[in-house]
Amino acid sequence: MLQHGRRPTIASRHGMVAAAHPLAAAAGARILGSGGTAFDAAAATAAALNVVEPYMSGLAGRGVATCYIAKERRVRTLDFVAPIPKKFPVDKLSRRDQLIRGALAVGAPGNLAGWCELVKSHGRKKLPELFAPAIAIARDGYQLIEFNLEEFRTAAGELAGYKELHPEWSRVYTAGAGSVAPGFVLKQPDLARTLEALAAEGPGLLYGGALGQKILDRLSELGGCLTMEDLLAVKTNWVDPIAVSYRGYTVNAPPPACEGYQYLLTLRILEGFDLAKMKRNSAEHVDTVLRAVRLAAGVRIASGVPNPQKLAEILSDSHVEGLRTRVRDGKPVVGPTEQWTPPQEKATAAESHTTSFSIADSDGNLICLTQSLGSVFGSGIVVPGTGLTLNNFLYWADVNPKSPNRVTPGGPLPMCMAPSIVTKNDAPVLALGTPGSYGILQTQPQALVQYLDFGLPLQQAIEAPRGRLTDGVEVFLESRIEPEVHAELRQRGHNVTTGPAWTMKVGGMQGVAVDPATGVFTGGCDPRRDGYVVPA
Repeated sequence: MLQHGRRPTIASRHGMVAAAHPLAAAAGARILGSGGTAFDAAAATAAALNVVEPYMSGLAGRGVATCYIAKERRVRTLDFVAPIPKKFPVDKLSRRDQLIRGALAVGAPGNLAGWCELVKSHGRKKLPELFAPAIAIARDGYQLIEFNLEEFRTAAGELAGYKELHPEWSRVYTAGAGSVAPGFVLKQPDLARTLEALAAEGPGLLYGGALGQKILDRLSELGGCLTMEDLLAVKTNWVDPIAVSYRGYTVNAPPPACEGYQYLLTLRILEGFDLAKMKRNSAEHVDTVLRAVRLAAGVRIASGVPNPQKLAEILSDSHVEGLRTRVRDGKPVVGPTEQWTPPQEKATAAESHTTSFSIADSDGNLICLTQSLGSVFGSGIVVPGTGLTLNNFLYWADVNPKSPNRVTPGGPLPMCMAPSIVTKNDAPVLALGTPGSYGILQTQPQALVQYLDFGLPLQQAIEAPRGRLTDGVEVFLESRIEPEVHAELRQRGHNVTTGPAWTMKVGGMQGVAVDPATGVFTGGCDPRRDGYVVPA
């Protein structure tokens, strides 16, 4: 039956881009329409996102992609999360809030390397054509839309307190005014020139070249620890994903050091419950999912970066059945959801600014890519003359001296991302990813349950109300779930805070589904942000 007031189903047989901003989705679709692959379109979409959501996305960030590669008939993961800087002074740090802003929080950029590797390995186009849409938007400008305005306004007040960082940020993003108003047109000529130079000269301009040196010079002025050795050490890695079975499908996500295995463990736990027989969005449904999510988070935090043998044990039938028993016992599940914390210590709440997009092409390729600058506008550092905002990814490094997961200089940085590809009978059927820091690992299973267990169309599954758990028994739940359910969940041991009807605290999901029988693609985008779907 037709339901008014909803986004329509967007379908195509020629390709699909679902991204966090309409201009970025259109950039990717333009590449698909001119004969590019999903991997070409990913680079174009990512570069455009650098322009239209500079507070959470850019070539100076990091990320990971999970891909179905049609010519290889398999799923692979590309990891472009660079190691921790070799001179990172972890012994002088004890709390993550010491790294929220500034030069010490900056890790080596991996996104540009990732985009270029996707194109090099599986693309048909060259960087000048792929970066052209982003360059045009940066040079000509674009009007800030709703979510843009919210993010710029939120950041403006806080960044004003950083006297060394604010002037360049304000010059680049507010034309020196310090704030923006509806109708503001943002032009980024410095970024346009940077993208033009990279398109002409390639990634070596950053990794070992003049652009990299310009970044390092600014970080040195501000007391950073990044070196040219760290930039030269940035490598992209194609690896096999980890996978679990769920309702007859196979769900693929990046392996450790990525922390996406929490997402897969949650699904393994939920496989033992017949959710489809529960009333959708009932207390029974939501309670079961929240308990599984919190248990899986506890395992991930206790396990850190597991080796393959340990990971196999975590996902094994015997271990998972014990967790299912714990879900069934009805006793409150209490524990951390983000990083290791000593008993009774409340972790610092971490807002992240990440983006995820999904793309399909007519060759049968499917890609889900999640990338980030970390916090809103990353470290707060905009490198003069480049238009580049640098990440603050080392805020996600566990520096607590008592933690079993304390990071080491030069070592891997575990990242809470989970771009996923779902297959059935070895054919790709869904790309699904979301931003949201540690909430990524929580909200993706919630949406997948709506899609696979309750059979909602992809757009409606993404729109369905969700919750975000934080340490202890805290749950932030969208108000579109009935008030009686909120009350019942409190009776069951969850300290529920009722949020608004829609909130970005539960992510900003984008997905593309494939019907293997007809070859039709359908896209889904999240109205919690400026998500948009554009067919090729």
